[in-house]
Order: sequence, then C-alpha cells, then structure tokens
Amino acid sequence: MTILAVFRSRAQCLDYAGRLFKYGVTAQTVPTPKEAKMGCGLCAKFDSTAFIRARAVLSLGKYSSFKGFYRADYQNGRPTFLPLTK
Repeated sequence: MTILAVFRSRAQCLDYAGRLFKYGVTAQTVPTPKEAKMGCGLCAKFDSTAFIRARAVLSLGKYSSFKGFYRADYQNGRPTFLPLTK
C-alpha cells in the first residue's frame, strides 16, 4: 500500500522528502493526484511499511503546511484517497 504525505507548500514537501531520505525512508516527491483535490501539487510518496518512521520524521520539523497522510488505493480501477492521521 502507498502512503501520500500532502502539504500546502512545495518547499516544505521537498524538505520533508529530504528528511525522509536522511532517516532511511525511501520516498519520492510526486505530483499530488488531481483526484485527491488537495495540496500544492506535490506530495511525498512512500510505502506503508515506513509509516511509523515517516510520522516520527514529520514531528522533527516545523511543517505548518502539512495537510495529512493519505492512503492511496484503487477500487474498481479508480484511485481513492483515504485520510489516515495527522
């Protein structure tokens, strides 16, 4: 399963993705899917197995534009985005 960390600020999203890398989480900065209808256009994407570490990394920075973690899934061939926790 894939997790998206959505931000309202591109700069904070890029900073967060860099911190994830620094702390050993394989992540990509990708465009926020238009179906999600949220954020600044960029999000950090990583595997759900790294969620606990990614949440801990989030608490290390001051990310005022963080919107939330979302689980990206596909149902009937269509993408769905369900909020996890902040």
